[in-house]
Amino acid sequence: MPNITSPSNISVQVAEEQSDSVNGRWIGGVAASALDAVGKSGDGLSIVITDDATVAELNKTHRGLDETTDVLSFSYAHSGKYYGDGERASVTDAVDEFVLPPEFDVGLGEIVISYPQAERQAPEAGHTVEKEMAVLLAHGILHLLGYDHEKDGEAAIMKIWESKAFDAVVSDGFLHDAEPGR
Repeated sequence: MPNITSPSNISVQVAEEQSDSVNGRWIGGVAASALDAVGKSGDGLSIVITDDATVAELNKTHRGLDETTDVLSFSYAHSGKYYGDGERASVTDAVDEFVLPPEFDVGLGEIVISYPQAERQAPEAGHTVEKEMAVLLAHGILHLLGYDHEKDGEAAIMKIWESKAFDAVVSDGFLHDAEPGR
């Protein structure tokens, strides 16, 4: 997977199978625009665009859900909810936990998107794959910032921030044919 350095120190990796369809610099620009709209920088943000099988395996391992999904967010600051039976497999069982000195910021985390899932969802939502990717990036970024949609009140707040981030992506020229909001 090639690693592309994008604006605001955002790292973008696009799997070889998606490299003809996805422009890593565009992904980084969209993420930087969305982050700017919510008042955050991209320091410590990694984005991976990959296939269904990879996302399904990550979803099973880290969330206990044996299925593919469109976007996963892995925060360096907080862990997400585990939905599986039994206990979550510990990543630190085989590796000692790495602790940064207090003066270092851990960064935002990592967003993993299934490009084939985005391709399937785009026509269902009535828009382009590019718009779907922008929506998924904004959604993933908000999860990294601690927003969730488990409860109605949280979902409404997250929706407001998603719209704000998406509107910035449109106004910054990353999506010429998209209307503001989702």
